[in-house]
Amino acid sequence: MNLLEDLRWRGLLSQSTDEPALQEALKKPITLYIGFDPTAPSLHVGNLVVLLVLRRFQLAGHNPIALVGGATGLVGDPSGRNEERTLNSADTVAEWVAKIRTQVSSFLDFEKGPNKAQVVNNLDWTSPLSAIEFLRDIGKHFSVNQMLARDAVSSRLESGGISYTEFSYQVLQSLDFLELYRRYQCTLQLGGSDQWGNIVAGLDLIRRVEGGSGHALTIPLLTKADGSKFGKTASGSIWLDATMTSPYAFFQYWLNTDDKDVVKFLKVFSFKSHEEIIVLEKTHETNPGLREAHRALARELTSLVHSPEISERVEEAAKALFGQGDLVALDELTLAGALSELPRVTVKSGEEIPTWVDLLAATGVVDSKSAARRIVKEGGAYLNNAKVESEDFRLQKSDFLCGKYALLRKGKRDLAAVELL
Repeated sequence: MNLLEDLRWRGLLSQSTDEPALQEALKKPITLYIGFDPTAPSLHVGNLVVLLVLRRFQLAGHNPIALVGGATGLVGDPSGRNEERTLNSADTVAEWVAKIRTQVSSFLDFEKGPNKAQVVNNLDWTSPLSAIEFLRDIGKHFSVNQMLARDAVSSRLESGGISYTEFSYQVLQSLDFLELYRRYQCTLQLGGSDQWGNIVAGLDLIRRVEGGSGHALTIPLLTKADGSKFGKTASGSIWLDATMTSPYAFFQYWLNTDDKDVVKFLKVFSFKSHEEIIVLEKTHETNPGLREAHRALARELTSLVHSPEISERVEEAAKALFGQGDLVALDELTLAGALSELPRVTVKSGEEIPTWVDLLAATGVVDSKSAARRIVKEGGAYLNNAKVESEDFRLQKSDFLCGKYALLRKGKRDLAAVELL
């Protein structure tokens, strides 16, 4: 199966300008790129969809460029929004560019072979341009009528208007494709399906200015079976930066994938072969309670984004939280990440530590202290996976793991954390 057929099987092919021509071009190594704007200090799992497609192209022998938008990040893409973006300072954008450059670099190979990857910043060729040069040399090639017809622009006009700043984003992105065509003979741009208009505008600019040609390929925007937005939870986005989403929370996000989505997500994100995914699909269909597909997904993605060692540690932490492993054996960073997602209460060092009953009630896991007492009487109260026998049991400083954390458990599944400050 060739690369485009593989992408289609995985649900990663939305549109292409001329698929037979692209198929022919891919018989030899080509240079391609995807752009990432620094709208936050980190990429999120939504960005991972297209970033891993870029990785698939490199594994197939092509030359990938990851573009980080130091210039376009100062402007903001109107795509999918009903209001203007908040403009960040140049210093903030520069800081985020540096972080995202580091992130994308961990998914591509920059050292081996003739198709080693590159990371570029579009500020390098945009900042030297004067406004007059930009308008005369680039702007003159764009039809305002065509720009107004773009879905993101027309919807913004209908909802109250759009600034010239965001309206000009398409011109800047097109300039990126032109510059990469000139500098690196880049002939393919990848992007989410909402970027189709921008990518095609870049191809038109290459034709008008250089008399050249290229290709566009878009990837469907990923949705969940229940209609909710992929990559979002009640606590916010799932980030690739471990300081913004802990590796434990990252692992749990994939582990908790809806049964209806797990095979689709394996196809989109996993580098397992078709045969391996089909085996996992059959296992999931015959015995979904084993959750083999979910574990395979969580392990592979956590290993890819963080490391195999961290993936193993957070999986052990998940088992330990529910009494299937040794809490004491967890290092502080892994333990902190695991407990960070739980209801919690803090106590101050030097003050008398409350009873187990008081602490559980304070976390909100139960409605009242009397409910917490009933749990103790019924034998369902645990501290660090050890059963609590007395309603008057009071925690001691020695009960805190790593000198800082204690785990409360009600029955088999309801957990809460206590942090000693």
